[in-house]
Amino acid sequence: MSVIALAVTGGLQLSPACADDWFNPAFLSGNGQDVADLSRFESGAGQAPGVYRVDVWLNDEFVTTQNVRFDEDEHSSAPTTAGTSVSRDAPDAVNSATGYVSDDTGLVPCLTLKWLKRLGVNTGDNEALKALPDDDDRCLDFRSLFPGASSHFDFSTQRLDLTFPQAVLQNSVKGYIPPEEWDEGINAALMNYTLTGDRGRDSDSYYLNLSGGLNLGAWRLRHNGAWSYSDYKNGEHTERWQNISTYVQRTVIPLKSELVLGDSSSDNAVFDSLGFRGMRLYTADPMYPDSQQGYAPTVRGLASGRSTVTVRQNGYVIYKNIVQAGAFEITDLNPTSSSGDLDVTVEGESGYVQHYTVPYSTVPLLQRDGRTKYDLVGGRYRSGRQDKNAPVFVQGTLAHGFAGGYTLYGGTQQAGRYRSVAAGIGQNLGSWGAVSADLTSAWSRLADDSRHQGQSLRFLYNKSLNRMGTNFQLLGYRYSTKGFYTLDEVTWDAMEGYQYAWRDDGNGGGYHYEPVSYHNLRRSKKGRIQMNISQRLGDLGSLYLSGSQQTYWNSTGRDEWYQAGFSSAWHGISYNLSYAVSRSTGLAGDNRLLSLNISVPFGHFLGHDMAEHEALNSMYATAQSSRDQDGVTRIQTGVSGTLLQEHNLSYSVMQGHSSTTGSSGSANVALRGGYGSASAGYSYSRYDHRINWDVSGGVVAHADGVTFGQALGDTNVLIKAPGARDVHVENGNGVKTDWRGYTVLPYATMYRRNRVALDVNTLDMHTDLEDNVQNVVPTQGAIVRAEYGTHTGVRALLTLTYKGRPVPFGAMVTEKASGATGIVSESGLVYLTGISKSSEINVVWGNSENENCSAAYKFNDDDENQVVTQSNIICKKSS
Repeated sequence: MSVIALAVTGGLQLSPACADDWFNPAFLSGNGQDVADLSRFESGAGQAPGVYRVDVWLNDEFVTTQNVRFDEDEHSSAPTTAGTSVSRDAPDAVNSATGYVSDDTGLVPCLTLKWLKRLGVNTGDNEALKALPDDDDRCLDFRSLFPGASSHFDFSTQRLDLTFPQAVLQNSVKGYIPPEEWDEGINAALMNYTLTGDRGRDSDSYYLNLSGGLNLGAWRLRHNGAWSYSDYKNGEHTERWQNISTYVQRTVIPLKSELVLGDSSSDNAVFDSLGFRGMRLYTADPMYPDSQQGYAPTVRGLASGRSTVTVRQNGYVIYKNIVQAGAFEITDLNPTSSSGDLDVTVEGESGYVQHYTVPYSTVPLLQRDGRTKYDLVGGRYRSGRQDKNAPVFVQGTLAHGFAGGYTLYGGTQQAGRYRSVAAGIGQNLGSWGAVSADLTSAWSRLADDSRHQGQSLRFLYNKSLNRMGTNFQLLGYRYSTKGFYTLDEVTWDAMEGYQYAWRDDGNGGGYHYEPVSYHNLRRSKKGRIQMNISQRLGDLGSLYLSGSQQTYWNSTGRDEWYQAGFSSAWHGISYNLSYAVSRSTGLAGDNRLLSLNISVPFGHFLGHDMAEHEALNSMYATAQSSRDQDGVTRIQTGVSGTLLQEHNLSYSVMQGHSSTTGSSGSANVALRGGYGSASAGYSYSRYDHRINWDVSGGVVAHADGVTFGQALGDTNVLIKAPGARDVHVENGNGVKTDWRGYTVLPYATMYRRNRVALDVNTLDMHTDLEDNVQNVVPTQGAIVRAEYGTHTGVRALLTLTYKGRPVPFGAMVTEKASGATGIVSESGLVYLTGISKSSEINVVWGNSENENCSAAYKFNDDDENQVVTQSNIICKKSS
């Protein structure tokens, strides 16, 4: 306080002729020789030139976080570091001589030609910039080149605001990131694994899915395979390994395209999606800022009890897991292709089996005026089925946008026994939604060598009526003449046939080989309608209706699948009433299921809806009742919830009763951890007792070692924070660094900025981060590295003396091993973090040879384990 008092009463000298302030550093001590050279602080609010890591904003829109070089602003009216006096002009003052707007730092960012282009500034119309090469790294006077441009550096928040007149900015869509910022990632090997097991009285089954590959520069090698094994107590067993896909992929940035070599699938915008082994080159929509995401497949269903859900696409099992009784939704599918109907089987432990098809197709993406989208495919047809042949085919599609919201599109398919040509038109109808219509003509030769020719007319519609709360996610109708066939149908080896699978009858009778699907080419497809509609009813809840219907020539039967439901909540209690029906031609009977689900939160009704009661607030009481087409009624009740700080441990305990099979029950627990995920469960019924479990995760081998983590997505982030172990990642459920400070954050968004932040509250007492936030922009399939500067070591409060007196106030201290720095207080104290257990410090308080010293130190084990270690160190003249 005495120093402050002296500064106020005697250290402030004001001149009546000038509003400059000057502080005499001698007043910080009784002897001016005990004070370091503080001339660098004379400028008051001015800052030193150098490189700062800042958030860059352009016209109030965030651009990036990056190291930016700042130079002294020669035109600034703000103070500089040259020892000038402090002017009390307001921030962002206008220099009367130049007209430039400046801030109080006295600094201006160094913007090169590359920086200007990155910001979207139109440099091509500026004569002074046309002659400069693209790699010119000189700092440009952007304020004189573009009158009206300015910068403001908020040093306290490390934010740089750049302002450019809109006239000099190229037209760009909000959120667009230029290709120069795209990160193709590091070289690495990666693998995903999922292993599930199910053991019961009559059978044991196991399923292993492995997917992984290599990243080398822009190239991605991927392989996806699955092994399944079933052992039945009647002596039968099945075992199979499926090579789902193997391919090489890379981005072609100049074409804004993706190249795929190997096993993949064609697009479904014009023709039905087909699996193939060959080559595909196509426009990559995510590279464009105006990309429109297609319809994502969501599988809804009703489970009469604890059931196994299996989803197949193009003959491959792409999803298999166990769900509890009631309505369920599967929204995290990873289909093998961008379309292709999803074949869904729901098999209950009681033997009740549902089988239906979820259509998966979209309205062809409308293109902006002048934009062209293409897709080229050549290779051999691939289905994963033994009863289909594999012809060589080529396919090409093209779409182009025109003024008025119109898009013309078309394409062709060519194979040895098949030819087709398609043409269509789509339009954005504004408030009326989007619509498309196309006509396809096909010439086919089937398995019996019969020749056919026909046409197919398709109409698709997509619309969200936000004001009315109505969403027509997809409405479509397709009419085909009697002689129309698709390339997929032509590949059948026989005109008709069944596909079989083992099924449990649910009554203790064991497993039987039963048909699960049927095809008959003599009954060609006629009309098909599909829909997915939802309607909000204000505070009352919401209604939804999904379904499809397929009719055939030469047959009175039809395939149908419908599901309707109503969802709502009352005083915290949520409930859902659903009804589903499905039937397929060629298969006996149909499936109908009526279900009611209720969920009651414990914390809300017990008055503990507070943060300190997280475990109770996340616990729910659930009840479910269903009735099927045979009049069988099932009731199930239980509790479920989550535990742990990140809610990454989930549990459920259920007890049920069936009107035919009696009592049943189950208990399940699942954990998402830093090294993967695991779950286990037990269930029982009158005829069976089962144990199920699964483990999943991902492994990445990179230049710095091997890192285990949760299951990887298509695009991922490798977090590198050496020495920062067990640090949690924000918004990463259960994701935390390993013992070396590494982890993988899965499911990054490609070609978009991803904010990756470490939770500083989980750092241990010996670790500090320079910056806990990084931003990355990965390309498709990349593993990008987010690297954090860490200081791991001792936190120390040192008292430094030199020649029997405290080291001068303001002296700079640097620890040799770690590079940690600090400034000495008026009593010779300095605080350093992340320093070594034993090393050397250097102290400098002036420019002369006699104004520095150094000292070696060594802490013992007890000092290292303290939160802050205190020590007295004698500094000696540096040699």
